Amino acid sequence: MEKEGKIARAFFRSPLGLIEIRADDDGIVSVLFSNGGKSEDKITNRFLKKCLLELEEYFTGKRQKFDLTLGFEGTTWQKKVWRELLKIPFGQTVSYSELAEKVGGKQMAHAVASACAQNKLMLLAPCHRVIGADGQLKGYSGGFRHKKWLLDFEKGN
Repeated sequence: MEKEGKIARAFFRSPLGLIEIRADDDGIVSVLFSNGGKSEDKITNRFLKKCLLELEEYFTGKRQKFDLTLGFEGTTWQKKVWRELLKIPFGQTVSYSELAEKVGGKQMAHAVASACAQNKLMLLAPCHRVIGADGQLKGYSGGFRHKKWLLDFEKGN
């Protein structure tokens, strides 16, 4: 773990590659795929410890829902969309337009897609579960390959 101001970080090796987790004193602020980094041996941030454990459980098929304190950092609109992502069940998908209907109207699908693209809590606020209205996989800031893998993984568990 390295401190950057009040931010602590740790890295998790997933089947998809390295994931960087950042937390402050109030909760997890980001979970993003990373190209590199190293955690110190002793992780003291309680939110990081719990997140590492829950990610391990998720990727070994023992957890379908995260129970973590999340520190969403964004606009009021983005937070509204991200909170709605938390309601999408494991192994299921919704379209951008379906999600838009829940947060402001079907015409807001592009704004929902934009909010999903800005989601720094991938996996935890599962934007990979949002697909196109035609059932096709659409953009994912973690990459199309990762999105497909996560959806296949969840449907298989």
